[in-house]
This record gives sequence, C-alpha cells and structure tokens, in this order.
Amino acid sequence: MSNVGKLAIYPGTFDPITNGHLDIIQRAVNLFDRVIVGVTTNLAKTPLFSAEERVAMIQNSVSKMSSVGVENFDGLLMDFAKKKEASVVVRGLRAITDFEFEFQMALVNRRLAKNIVTVFLMPHEKYTYLNSTIVKEVAKFNGDIQSFVPKDVGELLRKKYDHS
Repeated sequence: MSNVGKLAIYPGTFDPITNGHLDIIQRAVNLFDRVIVGVTTNLAKTPLFSAEERVAMIQNSVSKMSSVGVENFDGLLMDFAKKKEASVVVRGLRAITDFEFEFQMALVNRRLAKNIVTVFLMPHEKYTYLNSTIVKEVAKFNGDIQSFVPKDVGELLRKKYDHS
C-alpha cells in the first residue's frame, strides 16, 4: 500500500501501552509518513503511571519505528493536532462497543477542525479483547501479562504492584 504522505496523531492515555496499541501504531506507520503518539490524561480515569512514565514506556516500545514520535499533551486533541499540523487522527476500534463513543468523538472533532480527518483502524483479531484496564487488572493479581504488553512494560507493571 502506498504511503499517503501525511502526519497522523494517535491519541490516548496508554496506561499502559499494550500490544494492541502497538499493532495500531504499526498499521498507522504503514499508511502515513509520520505518526505522533499523543499521550494525554482522561479526566474520567486515574492513571497508574504518570504522563512522563507513559511517554517513556511508549518511546521505548516504539524505538525501532523511526517515523514515530511520542509527546504528552493537555487540552483538546484538535488543538494539539492543529499545533502539530497533523491532517489525520488515528483511532483504534476493537469491537462494536467502541464504535458509538468513537463516532461521537469523531463528529465533535470534525466540528472543531474540519480539515483533520479521523481514521479508524482495527487491530489484529488477537488484540480485539485487550485494553489497558484489563492488563492492569491481571497484573494487579500477579497474572501472566507477557502476551499483552512489551516485556519492559510488564516489568514496570510488576513493580507498580510490587510483584518484582
């Protein structure tokens, strides 16, 4: 597939980044010249990791992807996207349950910045059930998370839950 020559932003809390997130990032890299993983804080959630920890863990996880950058941002996604001169926002869709919320957000974002397009990417089927909340729950009870997250992220989770 040919590259469409655009800058895309993949926003999220990434608390922590999972193999499903990394799958979406790789798919975005295959479509766009450059991808910025935008790390933000969801006001409805209390993150386990600080923004700085999340940025560092993502940077480590994408270190071999030269066209991927990682940045923390506050405020509206569309303001961040405009500031970075992005033309695309990438969102992952795991299941139909994600669609309604993501569709509403895409419509609001279109109102805020009509020149920035939201693109939905589906992860590989083996990641459709995976999210950060599930990973944290399994890690909290010392379950096996090695197939859910990169090795270093698993180690950080074990330390957070004092399972080192």
